[in-house]
Amino acid sequence: MRVFNKVYVVGKGNIKIGDNFLFLSGDGLNPLSRNIRGMLYVPHPDSTIKIGDNTGISSACIWASDRITICNNVNIGADCLIIDTDAHPHDYLKRRRGYKSDSYLDEIPSAPIVIEDDVWVGARCQILKGVTIGARSIIAAGSIVTKDIPADCVAGGVPARVIKRMDGNSK
Repeated sequence: MRVFNKVYVVGKGNIKIGDNFLFLSGDGLNPLSRNIRGMLYVPHPDSTIKIGDNTGISSACIWASDRITICNNVNIGADCLIIDTDAHPHDYLKRRRGYKSDSYLDEIPSAPIVIEDDVWVGARCQILKGVTIGARSIIAAGSIVTKDIPADCVAGGVPARVIKRMDGNSK
């Protein structure tokens, strides 16, 4: 495992990292992420981030309220946000209560994220709760992924949609 510069690692959960992991964070190590410091956040005792072998991440924020699985040979571009939770309750009265309630975090919708083998996520993407990105797919820079992306395709946009199949067929 190689981590360049400082990465925030915060929370009470579990982080499992495979072999040959690389995390670049801040200090201009990647010109696309400038001096943004990366973060791994697991707020609950049962929160889990699992990262496979041969994975590289550049100044990303990965927030697992439930579970985020990043498989093998994945590249995650500069300044990405991968978050499996809405971060706040939908009900405005619950938001007004804020963090005063012990059950506040339990009331926030979340769903696991899976990024399968050999995926490339371009710079400044957002991967949101409940999404699976299929093996060997590419997510174009600046995309917001709100729904599953199948294997072997290029997806992009806001929200992300399949642009091209890698097998040569159109969408």
